[in-house]
Amino acid sequence: MMDRKEALEELKDKNIPLERVKELFLLFKNDLEIVGQVAMNLSLRTSVYDRKKGKSPIMEELLIELSETEDMGSRWAVAKNPHTPVEVLEKLANDQVNLVRALVATNPSTPSNILQKLFGDEKIVRDGLSGNPSTPTKYLTALADDSDKMVRMRVAENPSSPTELLKRMLKDLDENVAKAAKANLEKRGENEA
Repeated sequence: MMDRKEALEELKDKNIPLERVKELFLLFKNDLEIVGQVAMNLSLRTSVYDRKKGKSPIMEELLIELSETEDMGSRWAVAKNPHTPVEVLEKLANDQVNLVRALVATNPSTPSNILQKLFGDEKIVRDGLSGNPSTPTKYLTALADDSDKMVRMRVAENPSSPTELLKRMLKDLDENVAKAAKANLEKRGENEA
């Protein structure tokens, strides 16, 4: 039988085969530290820039298993992982921990019907929603008027915010929000006027 220290050390390597990650998870399923390290391993091998990278049936199976754990850190990792199946994201959108819901809101793979549900949630969740490039325009438009300047800032930085909305945000009362809108427009090569 493998020693838990060896398992923890092995899981730090994002290049070990997923089959081995699954094997270690099943061996130490009741050890929350190892469960957390499995979640971290999956996060390390997932790219936010290339959503298809690392996708596999074993990855999805592990994400489903990890979503059921008591370990909050594991649920965070699952909530933000672009390979997490929609039914798991839907379940985690109802998690008691607001940061888990916020990470579901940031996940670009979260479908719009779930994002819509999160729209009425607390500030930390709206903050996640405002930066998600998959957030529907009607919600970005509403979040651009949010009372919290960080929520508005994320809308101004969001690559999916419509040009007309960004032009309106140039007049935001918070100068950092206005600067972020200006920078986003400039990045697109758009005229600010």
